[in-house]
Amino acid sequence: MSIIYYWSDLHLGHQLVATQRGFATVAEHDAHVLDTWRNRIGPRDTVFVLGDLTMANLGPALAVLADLPGTKHLILGNHDAGHPMHKRSLGQQRRYLDVFATVGTQAQRLIAGHRALISHFPYAGDHDGTSDRYTQWRFRDEGSWLIHGHVHEAWTVRETQINVGVDRWMDGPVPESRIAELIDAGPAHY
Repeated sequence: MSIIYYWSDLHLGHQLVATQRGFATVAEHDAHVLDTWRNRIGPRDTVFVLGDLTMANLGPALAVLADLPGTKHLILGNHDAGHPMHKRSLGQQRRYLDVFATVGTQAQRLIAGHRALISHFPYAGDHDGTSDRYTQWRFRDEGSWLIHGHVHEAWTVRETQINVGVDRWMDGPVPESRIAELIDAGPAHY
């Protein structure tokens, strides 16, 4: 049986994020992120990575990700060179397609009978304290569930938003069945 997962903000090669997450070195951080992926994801599984793969050289990060199990889909984040917010993004997008089955900035899926939007960013508005940044890349909140990352916080659900960032889910990618449970529980703040 195959399982669908979601995870965001891997930040491979990023010393500041590694330190904020409690790791002494980037190597320890990256090993943890990659090991939790390998321990959770099987070859027939699917993983939606919701942006911010790396802050360092993209080539080595993509090479490591290519060797990880599962079919991978990428929703680009603000730190991904292929995101259209960057001037040279078009020249970078092909590189991601060598590793990811699909690459985009947003998507949607049907989860637990509900339409769920997928983005790196939370909804526009005062949802994460950075509402004045990247507004042109954020969905407006029109009542649908939103699965996202970007916030680097440990909360799980705010209203109809589900945070799947590594900072919340250090134990590995979030199975879609867990997302369905959160949606079934209804809008919340925890």
